[in-house]
Amino acid sequence: MTLKELLLMRHEWLLVFAAVTVLFCEIALPDERKKIIPNIAIGLSGVLVLAGFLPSEEGSLFGGMYITDHLRIFMKNILQVGAFLIFLLSEPWLRRPAMQNRSTEFYLLIFSSLTGASYLLSAGHFLMFYLALELLTLPVAALAAFEYYEHKSAEAGIKLILSSAFSSAVLLFGISLLYATGTSLYFHQFVFQSSPFTLIALIFLLSGLAFKISLVPFHLWTADVYEGSPTANTAYLSVISKGASVFVLILVLFSLFKEASSWWNDIIYVLAALTMTIGNLFALRQHNLKRFLAFSSIAQAGFIMLGVVQADVIGAGTVLYFVFIYLFSNLAAFGVVMVAEQFTGAVTIRDFNGFYSTNPRLSLVMLLALFSLAGIPPLAGFFGKFFLFMAVAERGYYLLLGIAVLNAVISLYYYLIVVKAMFIEENPRPLPAVNSPLAVKLGLLICVAGMVVTGFIGNLFDYIRELVTGWLYGLA
Repeated sequence: MTLKELLLMRHEWLLVFAAVTVLFCEIALPDERKKIIPNIAIGLSGVLVLAGFLPSEEGSLFGGMYITDHLRIFMKNILQVGAFLIFLLSEPWLRRPAMQNRSTEFYLLIFSSLTGASYLLSAGHFLMFYLALELLTLPVAALAAFEYYEHKSAEAGIKLILSSAFSSAVLLFGISLLYATGTSLYFHQFVFQSSPFTLIALIFLLSGLAFKISLVPFHLWTADVYEGSPTANTAYLSVISKGASVFVLILVLFSLFKEASSWWNDIIYVLAALTMTIGNLFALRQHNLKRFLAFSSIAQAGFIMLGVVQADVIGAGTVLYFVFIYLFSNLAAFGVVMVAEQFTGAVTIRDFNGFYSTNPRLSLVMLLALFSLAGIPPLAGFFGKFFLFMAVAERGYYLLLGIAVLNAVISLYYYLIVVKAMFIEENPRPLPAVNSPLAVKLGLLICVAGMVVTGFIGNLFDYIRELVTGWLYGLA
């Protein structure tokens, strides 16, 4: 294997190097110096982000089992940026005395999961696809139970591992049926056969991925796992794990099953409508902020599916654009919750009554995050939803568009509940002022910049559309 071929796996090699470096520091450093491991991990993650945007080649390895192109590299870069922000925002949590001797485990699990996500996006073979999906999921299940001394964290770990095992079994069964009908596990050799047997296989495959994305009715694990997990892992689940699953759903449906779009269009249509509606209705009833954001993320997954209803350039482009914006908005919200939870123990909406009086900056960050998630102009979330709505309207799905607009209005109501608590509700004993560490301030600043600036970068959507066009043209 030549150096040029090795560089095709640049993301994966660098992630493995980062994991090994953190492990070496844990073994080699004396106990009194291990407190620098978070700084090393954050620095390595920052280097990974910068390296991801360097010019790269397209190609494949191992007979087509591994594929890389500019679209997949862009997807990986989105996930790398999200992981870097999570490292910054979780720094005070890992500095706690109970966590100081376990920070290495956290970073190793995140780097391992990211490696699985990278291989998943570059999979050109169903076996590699499945193994990479497991490598993505299993470390996240361990992270859910990271605070094993907390009953809810242990419960979240059990629920996630059982749900993941069931969804993986369903997906693997679908892959086995596809092998029986398509005669090959290689994507480039897969031959689509129009038959009821293939339809059943496709339904199993979609169901397995729907678990990972938290689409209704495969969402039942989400709220309990989000509430019980450490908030850093909850943020990872809501952005990185979900984003990788959405990306691979596009790659699989638009490449292998484009001829069967008349089959899965109706399925995605129903899933999108149900997920938006049920996610929003259940979010209205929540008092715990992590459960609130869990159902918010379910509803956002329904909005994301609007771009998957039709296999075309506009649909895939709007999904990538929306996920990129969603990353900044959701991590900003989780970042504020993470800081408040670590320094004050606040976890409910009522705890945030009068939050602005003592923490005006954090309140403003939360306000921007919630307004971006709701799609309020001029924040980037508005442009993300606007493009999704336009994509649905162009295809003539006016009923689905009406459902989406109605759900956008509902979501604005429950996001305003949190805003009202922070800025309007009076509290004789509001949460004390929080002095966030430098890493958290940097992470939140990047999130705010992403929410405010991204929507005005008109060339970004054009760039994403060009990437998708080049990828689809290469498939033809």
